[in-house]
Amino acid sequence: MQKLPSRLHHNAYVAKDLEKTRWFYEDVLGFPLVATWCEKTQLFGKERTYCHCFFGIEDGSALAFFQFADADDQAEFGPELPVSGFRHIALKVEKNLQQSLLQKLKDINYPQDKYYFLEHGYCNSLYALDPDNMIVELCTDHPDVEQINADVLPKAHSELKRWLAGDHTPNNDAYFRQQEI
Repeated sequence: MQKLPSRLHHNAYVAKDLEKTRWFYEDVLGFPLVATWCEKTQLFGKERTYCHCFFGIEDGSALAFFQFADADDQAEFGPELPVSGFRHIALKVEKNLQQSLLQKLKDINYPQDKYYFLEHGYCNSLYALDPDNMIVELCTDHPDVEQINADVLPKAHSELKRWLAGDHTPNNDAYFRQQEI
């Protein structure tokens, strides 16, 4: 059997303003800034100068963000993407941390249209938009997540085949809803 990766090393995104990004991830969410690399290298046919900041996660992985020195490079690589709840990073947290982060968003008067909560059944999620409108999902697992995972694993391929064949019947009986927070 092929061995799986041991953990996420980092996910990388482009930011408009690394100080606003640092404030959100470090001061609001509590992810420490663990590295800042200022680099100049030949990439995609041109010399690029950029800053790359890493915000630590407990397992040693990180969320990373780029900002380019050159306005043309910045325009070429983002972060102008349409806001979509289906483009996000999801991180597992304990319920008390999720609740304290929710309270912090309220306490700092973070715009109410920039965060929301969904109950998925297998997990409950606090979603918050960062300064570049990337969504960070902070998930707590259902208490029976191990049993839920054991139940769905044997059906993963057959459910995908069913969906691709055109049967779009939901297979999650959970009560999905956006909750008032």
